Amino acid sequence: MPDIHVLNGPNLNLLGTREPGIYGALTLADIERRLRERAGGRAAITFRQSNHEGDLVTWIQEAGAVGAGVILNAGAYTHTSVALRDAISGAKAVVIEVHLSNVHARESFRHHSTIAPVARGVIAGFGPLSYDLALEALLAG
Repeated sequence: MPDIHVLNGPNLNLLGTREPGIYGALTLADIERRLRERAGGRAAITFRQSNHEGDLVTWIQEAGAVGAGVILNAGAYTHTSVALRDAISGAKAVVIEVHLSNVHARESFRHHSTIAPVARGVIAGFGPLSYDLALEALLAG
């Protein structure tokens, strides 16, 4: 059974109450529950959230070291973090970058990702389904 680490960055702990018109009404716990149900025993899921960049760097390194796939919603760090980009590249982690909203239909500063060049793929704009699509992509290899 493959290991998949679902890593969530800053402010994602506020899902359900933070700008529901953009991010939806589901909480991060709701998304975790849905994703575990979708996995249906096909993968061991580790689900984490942190508002601290260093935590995300460490978790990416850990995932890479054990060959786990990573679903990464880095939040605002997507647009600014060379540290996350370098962690992915250095740990040789297989990462799918996800976003609940369509970042390309939002403010121009959200159009650039430091992570996308080292990610296997990017899924954005499908709300919680973005996580499901990333899970299926990792399971498909």
